[in-house]
Amino acid sequence: MCGLSGEIRFDGRRPDLAAVERMNDRLADRGPDGRGTWTRGAVALGHRRLKIIDLSDLGAQPMTDPRGGITGVFNGCVYNYRELREELRRLGHRFTSTSDTEVVLKAYRQWGPACVERFRGMFAFALVEHRSGRVVLGRDRLGIKPLYLAGTPGRLRFASSLPALLAAGDVDTSLDPVALHQYLSWHATVAAPRTVLAGVRKLPPATVRVVEPDGTHHDHRYWQPSYTRRAEYARMDAHAWRDALLEALRTAVRRRMVSDVPVGVLLSGGLDSSLIVALLAQQGQRDLMTFSVGFESEGGEEGDEFRYSDVVAREFGTDHRRLMIPSDRVSTAVDGAVAAMSEPMTSHDVVAFYLLSEQVSKEVKVVQSGQGADEVLAGYHWYPRLAEVARADAAGRYAETYFDRPHADLARILEPGMLPGTDVSGRFVREHMAAPGAETALDAALRLDTHVMLVDDPVKRVDNMTMAWGLEARVPFLDHELVELAAACPPGLKLADGGKGVLKAAGRGLLPREVVDRPKGYFPVPAVKNMAGPVLKRVREALEAPEARRRGLFQESYVSELLAAPDQHRTKRGANALWQVALLEIWLQTHGIT
Repeated sequence: MCGLSGEIRFDGRRPDLAAVERMNDRLADRGPDGRGTWTRGAVALGHRRLKIIDLSDLGAQPMTDPRGGITGVFNGCVYNYRELREELRRLGHRFTSTSDTEVVLKAYRQWGPACVERFRGMFAFALVEHRSGRVVLGRDRLGIKPLYLAGTPGRLRFASSLPALLAAGDVDTSLDPVALHQYLSWHATVAAPRTVLAGVRKLPPATVRVVEPDGTHHDHRYWQPSYTRRAEYARMDAHAWRDALLEALRTAVRRRMVSDVPVGVLLSGGLDSSLIVALLAQQGQRDLMTFSVGFESEGGEEGDEFRYSDVVAREFGTDHRRLMIPSDRVSTAVDGAVAAMSEPMTSHDVVAFYLLSEQVSKEVKVVQSGQGADEVLAGYHWYPRLAEVARADAAGRYAETYFDRPHADLARILEPGMLPGTDVSGRFVREHMAAPGAETALDAALRLDTHVMLVDDPVKRVDNMTMAWGLEARVPFLDHELVELAAACPPGLKLADGGKGVLKAAGRGLLPREVVDRPKGYFPVPAVKNMAGPVLKRVREALEAPEARRRGLFQESYVSELLAAPDQHRTKRGANALWQVALLEIWLQTHGIT
């Protein structure tokens, strides 16, 4: 788990190593344990290291395979690296380290870009072929690890975070109207390859990009599961599906214990994280460190779920830590959380993850998290509405159910120059829903949520907030084999029992009943959700700042309306509209975008 960066020149000039060093500096939080740079010909690479696997200097990056003539930088973890190393040894490769990075280099040398199909893990990488000058960029199947790109005539830069690219300089920071439309429509989701900045893009998940020395490139999407019922599962009943899913999760959890440092668990007390703890206990883990966070109540809303996490911690004898965060700490952490965002994120729990990660990183470097189960296994309350409609009506129902607001409402929010003439967000959803490979309306919605929304909202949020403190978060529910299995599972089994029915059935054999049958919980941060005093003050400062007035992004009448009643304006999804608008402006100002 690290931060990577680099520059490729296509104009005959040498890469700007000083710019790569600036990116490296900006990535320090992602990799506090070491740094390195490398340059050859038209390419320069930078790396910041977080030591998780092979803690010796032999695992340092950028790493070169002299015999293969390949140098690379890598972020993430290949969980099956030991098995791959043995296979590569049998094929004649020799290793000097015990790192997964060296396995990636040898795997590329052996299998070329197709090596990614053998990796079980989360990763982003850049590999340079010395002889050809070709650069290969890759990203894991579910987009757990980020890779941002900024191109100009004659040059391409890439980095693990958008702010790192800004630190390098010479980035077009004008706003992308299509991305802005998605941000305001789709609960801050901006789908790859776009970001809110016109000059920055991101490599899509499950994609390998081969960049030639002349600047041309081609992309290969190497994975996309089918959301249809498959013949090999035709004879499986509900019990068989429960057992198959539980076994897939057991494998996923075990894979994510691969580490040369201790691994903990973020334990909310919900079904998903509790199952991870139960399966680790079943596999013989002792003295497992678990962490739960809570916040002071605000506006009559409870700020913690300790009563559930305590039950799980007692049941499985974990070394449990309750982390209670006072409300005044929440308001002071807003700016730190925004500074850690590669892209603006409006979910109020982003501050919670930031503060939780700060505390957890003092104890461990790696944690497992229950993130992703709701999208993969239909756990949210809106999925039954999507199951009610025909496949042809899926896009309309999805927009009705999930979007914060319709296209028409944006006319009174945005200044005319920033509003696309058509409903670009709705069109994106319609095109995705119409693509082959999904059998029902619910299948199409789960595919969209798993491979687009999940990647560019919750997954990105957790990666950014944990890595801000040098903490690696691993997500077993996004093991690609588990996702493939869940995609084929009949919708009725996922929707049963109020959502995630097949997972609840698995949980009943392992967890206390009060944990399985509890009401659906969310990460509560009342001080942000309800615009408590200090948070409101910060919001008002941002929206009334000279930069905001010069930018002229939002209509003044709309902003005044929100500020006059800060807790009264909610989107269709129930989000605080003032927070959504202000967060974008705070993010732009924090990252020096005027």
